[in-house]
Amino acid sequence: QVQLVESGGGLAQPGGSLRLSCAASGIFFSAYRMGWYRQAPGKQRELVARIETDGSTNHADSVKGRFSISRDNAKNTVYLQMNSLKPEDTAVYYCSAGISPRFWGQGTQVTVSS
Repeated sequence: QVQLVESGGGLAQPGGSLRLSCAASGIFFSAYRMGWYRQAPGKQRELVARIETDGSTNHADSVKGRFSISRDNAKNTVYLQMNSLKPEDTAVYYCSAGISPRFWGQGTQVTVSS
């Protein structure tokens, strides 16, 4: 059974930082592209960042220079370091695995507000 469990969400002030984690089980983690998506109220789910099996990364223009995705294959975990947070970053953040993607986590709420 595949499980992707996100953690690290919460409330942050504008300009603050949060670090999201996603622990994966039931998959051969190192063989999977991993990603972070987000969905704000009334909007479509959008790609935030993804990391390939070779460690190469792709970040959405809206988060470049502020967010950074990384992975630890020994821990079966993917991370999203979020700095210089803005109110428009408020959304539910989802971890994903695979191309398409194939698997999704349940999501973790990130709220940026003063």
